[in-house]
Formats: sequence, structure tokens, C-alpha cells
Amino acid sequence: MQPYIVILGAQESGVGAAILAMKKGYDVFVSDKGIIKDKYKKVLIENQIQFEEGGHTEEKILKATEVIKSPGIPPKAEMVKAIKAKNISIISEIEFASRYTSSPIIAITGTNGKTTTTSLTHHILTEAGLDAALVGNIGISFAKQIAERDAAYYVLEISSFQLDDCYDFHPYIAMILNISENHLDRYDYKMDGYAESKFRLISNLAHNDYFIYGYDSYYVQTGLSKKKTSAHLLPFSLTQPFEEGAWLNSNKLFIKHNQNTFTMNLNQLNIRGAHNAQNAMAAGLAASALNLNNDSIRESMSSFRSLEHRLEETAIKRGVLYINDSKATNVNSVWYALESMDQPVVWIAGGIDKGNDYTKITDLVREKVKAIVCLGKDNRKIHEAFSKVVDLIVNTESMEDAVRSAAHFSNSGDVVLLSPACASFDLFENYEERGHRFKQVVRALPE
Repeated sequence: MQPYIVILGAQESGVGAAILAMKKGYDVFVSDKGIIKDKYKKVLIENQIQFEEGGHTEEKILKATEVIKSPGIPPKAEMVKAIKAKNISIISEIEFASRYTSSPIIAITGTNGKTTTTSLTHHILTEAGLDAALVGNIGISFAKQIAERDAAYYVLEISSFQLDDCYDFHPYIAMILNISENHLDRYDYKMDGYAESKFRLISNLAHNDYFIYGYDSYYVQTGLSKKKTSAHLLPFSLTQPFEEGAWLNSNKLFIKHNQNTFTMNLNQLNIRGAHNAQNAMAAGLAASALNLNNDSIRESMSSFRSLEHRLEETAIKRGVLYINDSKATNVNSVWYALESMDQPVVWIAGGIDKGNDYTKITDLVREKVKAIVCLGKDNRKIHEAFSKVVDLIVNTESMEDAVRSAAHFSNSGDVVLLSPACASFDLFENYEERGHRFKQVVRALPE
């Protein structure tokens, strides 16, 4: 009799898991409480995978040998509670996929910088000629990639939600870039719970594996003091030099590992800001751990371009630079964005607040921001946080109004920065739609 696996959630990770499970001989059933998108429904039908949408049939689900849960489904969901009450194992798609590859995995997590670091690491590996697949929260799902073709290396962006349902997952190189307040509603508003989730990444590291981590992050330091690992430790810092690790000194990036020293001038990087220097250090350490050639690493770092919606320079209109940083959905991301600005800033911010503590950026806002354009349905917290710091704060409820207001308040030599610090769901489907709309409206402005 075939083992029976149930997959909750039919988006990228769930459908990828379904395809892999089917290919590995499981009896597969996919259940989604909502309506499944047409592109995913088409894949399920083409692969003759049973599915339901618009609700869960408990009788079918509770017969499962194992359940693969979408990371978006919270552990407090009624269906999840019912599965746990039956002592049925619940795992993530990442955990499931990792059972079917022996290729080295470079797994990258952190509150900020995951996608840029994952993309840069993948870029360095592929430019060096390695067969590396870009998977996880970026690219296609880990499971789908393995189902289609097992790559020689995997560069994986992984979230705390995915890590919550990992138990035996074992990367060769694990990265925790930083940890700051985010998704606290999922962790009973406790930073310790969120940090512990991130540190599940190193649970299974062995002495010949690598742990690359942000030395400057308080919660990373605290987490490492609680959760010991026998893996090789490779820290990176903006200020602190190491016997083995990466750091900055006089606008030069240094990476030392295994008696090899790599150096590169910061102005050779095509991504701006101190946070991107940290991302580059982390990616460079991974490349060094894989014994890639220094010249190859340097060339790859020089040719890498910033990603869409992440400090993406969109256009210059009438001497004003417009930057799309729509991916900045928390205060820490905005800190990094503002820190990288050298010109006066008109800041477009707002959306659905995720429990933001704006005091962390008060000094930077006072120093860098000349006007704030609020974009959202409820902007009270932004007004309360900055009304004594910035003289000019206005409310808008559409991207057109926000960009027009920002253009009105800016002068040649200024920057208009969309870096919202908030989720987008009050006015947009996601941060991508918000960023695309920003770019459309900006590009339509007069020259």
C-alpha cells in the first residue's frame, strides 16, 4: 500500500511538494482552504493529482501518513490543531524535499537581506561554472526543482515559517544574516520565539559544515550563545576583524578563510549601502567555503545588479532620483535604506503596520528626511512617530497621489524613496504590485 501524504496549501511550495511526492510513489491529496490559482490548478490536473479547494475535508486529511503544510498556514489554524491531535507528523516542503537530494545546500535566512544574499550567492556560483539551483522563497520551490532535476548545488532562501516545520533538514552552509523584529504576531509577540525559529537552521550542522552569521546582530549573538554548534563559524561584521570571517576597513571588504584572504573595494560593488556590504560579505564567505577562486568571486560581485523592489533605482526625473524599495516591509529594512542615502529624502511610507517600533529610525529620519508622504488607509502611527521630527507629513491613499506629492516636495538633487516599513495589503495585492505601480507612475512623470 502506498504511503498517503496530504499537502495543505496549493501555491508554489505545496504544488512543488505534490509533484515530488507523486514522483516518489506517494498517494497524494492536496487541500486548500481558499481558491487555487489557475496556474497551480492546471499543474495538479495535468499531473492527475487529487485536490480540493474552498475548504478542508477532515476525513480525508486525518487519514494521512504525513502532512506537508504551507508556510503561510499558522500553527493555530483549526485544521492544523486537528492533525496534531491525531499525532500525524507535520513537516514543511523544505524538509520533505531535502530527503531526496544529497547535493550540498546553502540555506540563507534572516530578517533582512535574504533575497539579495541568496541571489548574489547563486550568481557567484553560476558565474564560477557550478550547477547551482536557486530555490525556496525565491525562484521555484525546492521540491519542484528536485522533481524536475537534481542540481549539484542548491542555494535556498528559507523563512522562519518554513523552519518551524523542519526537523532533520541539514544544509552544508547555513547563514543567519540578522534577526530583528518581524512576524511577531506569529510568535506571540515574543522575540525569543522568532529568534529560536531562525536558529532551527543550525540544529543539524556537523563539524565539517559551515555557519555564516551576522556578528553585529544582537539577537544572532544571543541565539548563538544559547544554541551551540560544532560547525565552522564564519562571522561577518561592518567593524570587527576576525581570524576567519569577513569585515570592512577603510571602504574595503576583507574575507579570510582557510589561510586565504580576499579583498575588494566597496565601490566595485553595484549594490549600495552598508547592509548590502554585509550581504556581499555573507555571499563571499559562502563562496570562499566552497573554495572558489578569488578573481571569480570579485568579478561576480562586480557584475551583480540590485534586485527589483530592493533599493532599485527606477528613474531620474527633473534631477530627482526615484528609488523603489517596496520590499522594505519592516522598520529594520527602512533603517538600511535611509542609512545608504546621501541626498535629502522624500520618504513614501505606510501600509499595514506589523507592530513597528519607529523609535529605532527616529535619528535617521531627523537627519535624512525632509518630507514624509504616507501611503495607506491608516497613517496614525507614522504621524505619531515623526510629527515632531519632520515638519511636512501628508496622507495619500493611492500611488498616483503619493508619487505626485513626493515630486511636488522634492528638488533637483533629492531622492524620493518608496520604503514603506509596512505590509502592502490595504491597497495592493503584495509588495511586488506596490513596487510595479510605483515604477509605472514614476516613469509617467514629465522629464
